[in-house]
Amino acid sequence: MKLLPLMVIRLFGIAALCLAGTAAWVVVDAHAAIERETEASADRVGRHLGALYWQEQLWRGRGRTALNTAAPEWQSFATLNLISPGVCVTFALQGEAPRTLCSQTAALGRAAPGWFVAAYEALFPPQVALRRPLFERDASLGHALHAPDRGAAIRQAWQLVSLVVVIAAGLACGIAVLAAAMIGRTLKPTRAIVEGLRKLEHGQLGSRLPAFRVAEFARIGSAVNALAGQLATTQAERAALTTRLLEVQEAERRALARDLHDEFGQCLTATAALAASIEAGVPEGRDDIADEARAIGRAQERMMKTLRSTLVRLRTQDIAEIGLEASLRQLVGEHNLRTPTRSVFRLDVNGEIATLPREVAIDVYRIAQECLTNAARHGMPSDVRLSVARSGGGAPAVAVTVEDDGGGDATRLGREGGHGIAGMRERIAALGGSLAIGRAKRDARGVRVTAVIPCAAPAAPAFAGATA
Repeated sequence: MKLLPLMVIRLFGIAALCLAGTAAWVVVDAHAAIERETEASADRVGRHLGALYWQEQLWRGRGRTALNTAAPEWQSFATLNLISPGVCVTFALQGEAPRTLCSQTAALGRAAPGWFVAAYEALFPPQVALRRPLFERDASLGHALHAPDRGAAIRQAWQLVSLVVVIAAGLACGIAVLAAAMIGRTLKPTRAIVEGLRKLEHGQLGSRLPAFRVAEFARIGSAVNALAGQLATTQAERAALTTRLLEVQEAERRALARDLHDEFGQCLTATAALAASIEAGVPEGRDDIADEARAIGRAQERMMKTLRSTLVRLRTQDIAEIGLEASLRQLVGEHNLRTPTRSVFRLDVNGEIATLPREVAIDVYRIAQECLTNAARHGMPSDVRLSVARSGGGAPAVAVTVEDDGGGDATRLGREGGHGIAGMRERIAALGGSLAIGRAKRDARGVRVTAVIPCAAPAAPAFAGATA
């Protein structure tokens, strides 16, 4: 999951927990408030009913028949206003039936849902009614019972909870939205950092991240830029080392080809001449000696053929002598001779390749040689086409393409190419080129290998360990 949605979800979770805690606190506080209101109502109503009681006694005369006093109204608005909502008062005068006064509960809002009623009943036991005398001097004159109305208490708690939850939920949503916007704006540099890392992954080592205002992102950006610089230096050093190794390899190949030609070639030529001389001078009746001489000659021919094939793979000085195109045609001809007759190797040349620099021409020749060898070795092609095309314009380059119908797996060849593909990658990377391996365009069963080499690759910094 992405970081921004994850943080928003967590923020909403924290807001929900806070909201649940607030609702629980409101319920507990509402219950305690009802208890406080019951006690306060008991005090107010007690004093008022006590005054009404003495007014009742005065009205009845009790020795004062001329007293012009109205009869007291026990259940009046003045009395009801003293009772808090959700509280009922039951009082009884001495020798009279009990009377009950309750405040209006309709003003407390709509009835609570069943789940809230069940939760409230489970959390809070019924409250004990408060019993107080109407007149503290003589408790026997009457008493009053003050008890909260259970339904009214639940309504009052639900009203408070609903109001607080709605307000808190609105605030939580608003805070979450604003926080998500701020978090998204704060995390905006992460997209630039990821994009910079992807550029590094694709070899764009010259790209750099901008400076960020947030200190943490600024440190990450500095680290990524330092890594890019180090990778660029390392790649330049590796390219210089690869170039130097390829030069040494070509020099060793030329020296080895020269030694094979001078030493083994002369020895094999002398061996052939000696075998022919022995065969010619065999006395009568010694056919066994003649057969052995002919066997030596046949072995010499096989060794000479192998030596010529080896020299073709080792030697590149023919490029300077006969040119790149002629060398490539000779290479294709050698493959047509060495491979089964059903495999046909073709060469297509587009553009002027005769004027390529010698180093680039050698690399083109080696890449074509490796691609043709892979096509013949790792598949069973009937048609292999080598195409060399030089393009001009602002960035002149030469493209070497080998396409076959041998049924190879391009995906596996690109992923598990072995030393040949790895060597080509290193050679092409040192020249600043690119290598692409995919399905053949002419036949989906085949493999297509394309190498693009700049005609004038930028000079890489010299590797510290390289010597001239």
